[in-house]
Amino acid sequence: MKTKIIQAIPDWMFVALKGWGWKGAFDSWEAAQLRSNGYNADNILQKVLAASLRVKEGDALFERDSVLFYEKEYCWELLAALMWIAAQHDGSLNIIDFGGSLGSTYYQNRSFLDSLKCLQWNIVEQPSFVQKGQQSFENESLRFYRSIDECLRSSQKELQAILLSAVLQYLKRPYSLLMEIIERKIRYIIVDRTGFTLHNRKDRLTVQMVHSRIYRGSYPCWFFNEMKFLRFFSESGYVLRGDFLTSDVANIPSVFKGFIFELRSDA
Repeated sequence: MKTKIIQAIPDWMFVALKGWGWKGAFDSWEAAQLRSNGYNADNILQKVLAASLRVKEGDALFERDSVLFYEKEYCWELLAALMWIAAQHDGSLNIIDFGGSLGSTYYQNRSFLDSLKCLQWNIVEQPSFVQKGQQSFENESLRFYRSIDECLRSSQKELQAILLSAVLQYLKRPYSLLMEIIERKIRYIIVDRTGFTLHNRKDRLTVQMVHSRIYRGSYPCWFFNEMKFLRFFSESGYVLRGDFLTSDVANIPSVFKGFIFELRSDA
């Protein structure tokens, strides 16, 4: 009920009152960028680094976008998907976490992931994050790479899956990245914390205003048409194995979801 009330407020009014949220419906990425303020990339990296080091040192359980969390919180559907994949590979998991920051999802779920027979959590990120990750966070299970291909070349075992958590909506051409992944025949693709329009409405390109307690910034953000999204995977040789709702909420009519796709044996 609370979500419906929030989404009933005009987007421009909500953002004006709250100072954060999503607004607009733009025809192009460039048009959305003109209405965005951008962000200080180095400042964000330093905030995420400081928060992640506190997690590593045990002062907090995990972080997300530099915000620290001190109580256990899981996305059970995502965790179930990871464990399901590992169960089919003798208790081993070798996965790419694309856009995984300095290990947000890894640390959030580490208490379960550590029970696996073998874990290789590979984060693909921007060069500045990779540098900090390699310097301060790499261990036997956690590695950092600048590209999917670099990770594939370095991996000594078969890569089983790729995780796309809250990343596709921030790309200018999200379907280009998906095609790059699909061309590499990665068996499982997990999409998590991704926004979709309601009632089969077309893709909507908005500007997201970040809450000031996280950092100051705004940038383009997609909400996808779910039918188009699912059809893309189906036509690319992937079968939908499961879907789930996530806890994210936006002030515009939308829902955040996750999907688990598996490559067809004949694809």
